[in-house]
Amino acid sequence: MRVTDPTRFETVLGTVARAGRTITYLDLAVRACVRGPGRIAAVTLELERLIRQDHAAGRPLRAAVAVSKVRGGLPAPGFFDLCRGLGIYAGPDEGPEAAVFHAVELRRIHDASRREP
Repeated sequence: MRVTDPTRFETVLGTVARAGRTITYLDLAVRACVRGPGRIAAVTLELERLIRQDHAAGRPLRAAVAVSKVRGGLPAPGFFDLCRGLGIYAGPDEGPEAAVFHAVELRRIHDASRREP
């Protein structure tokens, strides 16, 4: 399954980022109208695409605003795994190092989003 409207998906992420908040994967799927079985997998694939795109462009990671509802405000392990693969993070998927990396990325995207017109 794929996100059928990437623009709507990115708009939801932008709205959440400008508000200085986070959103769970399920809430992101609902607000971006990603339906059906496999919708969390579709959200994950779209977030991974955005991580690659943002990293390549030297931008803060928009995907940082999407978090798991069961990981204490952190993204799922796949976020950290992809960031390691891109060479922008070298730590574990959880614990203080992951929390600091995520907090820095979250601050970067929140700050950048507030400066957008």
